[in-house]
Order: sequence, then C-alpha cells, then structure tokens
Amino acid sequence: QVQLVESGGGLVQAGGSLRLSCAALGRISSINVMDWYRQAPGKQRELVATMASGISTVYADSVKGRFTISRDYSKNTVYLQMNSLKPEDTAVYYCHVVASIYGGSVLRSYWGQGTQVTVSS
Repeated sequence: QVQLVESGGGLVQAGGSLRLSCAALGRISSINVMDWYRQAPGKQRELVATMASGISTVYADSVKGRFTISRDYSKNTVYLQMNSLKPEDTAVYYCHVVASIYGGSVLRSYWGQGTQVTVSS
C-alpha cells in the first residue's frame, strides 16, 4: 500500500502564500502521476495542478501564474507553492498519486487525507 502524508495547510490573508507538501510512503516501485485537487464547500472536487512522468505540468486556469507544482523524485514528494492567494482558493486540498508497489505491476490511485486552506479577505 501507499500512504500519502500531507502538510502545509492553514489560514492566510488574501495575497499571502502557502506551500503544501505531500510525501508518498511505502514500498513504491514507480510513480506515474502526482497532483493536487481541491474541494470547496458545496462544490465538486477539481484538479488544481498535475505532474505526470514525461509530461509537462498542467494547471487549472484559475491558478495559472499563481500556483507552482514541483516534485522531489528522490523523496517521492510533491509540493504546491501557492502565491497571491484569494478567498476563492479556500478549500480542502488533496494530494493524489498514481503508483505501483514492489511485487506488483498494477498502477493504483491513492489519495491523501486532505489539508484545509483558508484564505481570509
């Protein structure tokens, strides 16, 4: 199994910054995709940013130019640097990974527990 450990959420004023981290733990053989989703109250979960192996990063239009996704391959960790935060960025942010474990060739989808980001106006 793969466990995702998230950190970095919190309360920030509009215009401020936060950095989210997500470490993938377990007997991981390969990671194909690491990305971030978010879900605001009363709304569907939406993709914020994604990094797939061999493919350039993709961002939601609402965060382009403000958020940056990055990955430390040696630590199986993905980051989301969020700058110029707006109240509409308030949501629970979820880390998502598509990975395979040693002893198995099947790629599976894993989700973090979510971390709250609240942006006050």
